[in-house]
Amino acid sequence: MHDNRGPNVKAKNSKQAWKSYWVSIKKYRLWIFASIAFAVASAIVGIFIPKILGDMTNVAVASYPDIDFDGIGRDAIIVIILFLVSAVLNYLQAFILGVVSAKYTADLRTLIINKIGRLPIAYFDKHRYGDTLSRMTNDVDVLTTSMSQEIADVSLSLTTLIGVMVMMMTISVPLSLISFIVIPLSVIVVGKIMGYAQKYFREQQNTLGVLNSKIEENYSGQIIVKSNSYEKAATLDFNETNQKLTRATMRAQIFSALSFPVTNVFTNLGYIAVCIVGGVFVVEGRITIGDMQAFLQYVSRFNRPITEVASSTSTLQSLLAASERIFEFLNEPEEAPDPENTMAIEKVKGAVKFHDVSFSYLKDTPIIRNFSVSVKPGMKVAIVGPTGAGKTTIINLLMRFYEPNSGYITVDGVPIRDMRRSDVRKMFGMVLQDTWLFSGTIEENLRYGNTRASLADIRKAAEASNVDHIVEALPKNYKTTISEDSDNISAGEKQLITIARAMVANPPMMILDEATSNVDTRTEQMIQDSLEKLTHNRTSFVIAHRLSTIRNSDLILVMKDGQIVESGNHKELLKLGGFYAELYNSQFAEN
Repeated sequence: MHDNRGPNVKAKNSKQAWKSYWVSIKKYRLWIFASIAFAVASAIVGIFIPKILGDMTNVAVASYPDIDFDGIGRDAIIVIILFLVSAVLNYLQAFILGVVSAKYTADLRTLIINKIGRLPIAYFDKHRYGDTLSRMTNDVDVLTTSMSQEIADVSLSLTTLIGVMVMMMTISVPLSLISFIVIPLSVIVVGKIMGYAQKYFREQQNTLGVLNSKIEENYSGQIIVKSNSYEKAATLDFNETNQKLTRATMRAQIFSALSFPVTNVFTNLGYIAVCIVGGVFVVEGRITIGDMQAFLQYVSRFNRPITEVASSTSTLQSLLAASERIFEFLNEPEEAPDPENTMAIEKVKGAVKFHDVSFSYLKDTPIIRNFSVSVKPGMKVAIVGPTGAGKTTIINLLMRFYEPNSGYITVDGVPIRDMRRSDVRKMFGMVLQDTWLFSGTIEENLRYGNTRASLADIRKAAEASNVDHIVEALPKNYKTTISEDSDNISAGEKQLITIARAMVANPPMMILDEATSNVDTRTEQMIQDSLEKLTHNRTSFVIAHRLSTIRNSDLILVMKDGQIVESGNHKELLKLGGFYAELYNSQFAEN
């Protein structure tokens, strides 16, 4: 189930998200504080410049007509030096935050990819990986970009705001109070506006995850889309989500954009009032013209950080939404840890036994009920039955992708629940109906299950799986690169390569999921021949859809509604004339 939270739903645990964020930047805190220190120092240095400029004006007025250019020149040099120091400090803080942001981005994505490896299969069954991809890319970018921009900006703005307030108070308390009175009014109005913006920023991030999923589905499923003439419907469906994202983005930006002009209205009203009252004070001699000049510069600087902080609130709202989604993912429940005192099998013989196993994906919806079977070493066991009978679930339990609700499974007498998951999974090789090859050379793909395999081992496995002559006919042989979607080799060739890959890994037991579907008769025969070699003297579990392919199995388990309704070899089951015979005869009748 992907995240469908709407715009009116509050963050499930925003405090925890911020706490997790704070923990995640632990090793960078010193550098972040150093950057903040540079930003603060830059602001402090800049705060004195308007005062010095005002003093220069006072010197010029006081010494008129014989203007004291020497005094003004000394002040001008000081101002130039302060500008340069402020610029250097600004650069240092920006440089530090840029480096920290880049490294933090890498850390976050490493955390996410490592997290993916620790998540149970149940998570991937319930979530679209396009949404996970969005968290790994878009949300991380939002979070780290906000770090590099907003930490410095907010620190600089707040320091400037406090420093300017102090300098304004030293010049004129009445004028300062006139300037300050607009702050609470501005904060109240902007706070209300950003409250609306936050929910739309959250909707924007969630919808972006859904949109990424749809892009991935449309891209990877183009053959299905085109073969079903579904282009128009797919486009309409995509456009609907795209429009939803557009509306959320527009609303978020409209509300966040209001913060700047609203703040400006209030600050400009204060500025006008200061100009009027300040002019009267200059005429009355209560304040010098140079101090008034400095004060007006401070008012301008006083307004700017307020406006910048208000403007930053939109980015911070986006940061909050991204942070929540990232740490929500990172806090997802992981696979239960392996027991401390795990057991191991030095040499796997392949005796597998299911002891009264029951399992359900959803509460009160049992899939497997009281499943018990004993498999001797080297046996080839076929599991057959209609869709939804529980065939794939048996394999999921055997591989410990899921844990039984009751009962247990043993290999050579050792409960697999008492073994490390990695050790359990290393005992099995898998050749699935949906072939999977990654972008890389054929040699790299064949070495996937055994990185130490030599080229001689690879060639031997390729010959045994009837794929060697196909590979040798390619321009670069085993160095031929397979495209991202493996579309430069046929479905049958892909299946033969996955069989060769399993042979290179050389596991003691095998799991096969109807590896001959969707191929021509000649290729099917080649695959069957390869599978016979692959399963020879190995305990093997075969999920069968074409019953003609499992006639030579040592044991056939016929499943219905999560239970074994018949078991035996092919001849025994046909002679029995039950459910298996009915399934078998119906397939031949269809042909």
